[in-house]
Amino acid sequence: MNQTKNLVKTLINGLQEKKGKKIVTVDMSHLSGAICQFMIICEGNTPTQVAALSDSAWDFARKEAGEKPLSVDGKQQAEWIGMDYGTVLVHIFLPEKREFYNLETLWSDSKVTSIPDLD
Repeated sequence: MNQTKNLVKTLINGLQEKKGKKIVTVDMSHLSGAICQFMIICEGNTPTQVAALSDSAWDFARKEAGEKPLSVDGKQQAEWIGMDYGTVLVHIFLPEKREFYNLETLWSDSKVTSIPDLD
């Protein structure tokens, strides 16, 4: 679990490096049958920023935690990029896509933690 929490912190640092906004973590570690232990959700203002956020999260995870994702999806349109690290899923959205899918509310019995924006 400590390795997973370290990966979460590292991924958040990568997202903050490129000015990711409205970052939240969803702790699903106590749910049996959950698809992952943690989800990280954030947004970027443009497809270019969404792609940059994904690249930064990838770089930070690789260099600081020795991890790389099992898969990455959505990079071509960069409206919603999903990164699967096994125990951690990262979702990077354009604001309107994030509002539409509203992933934070799908697991109401999970702990959602907001990470302050860095300006």
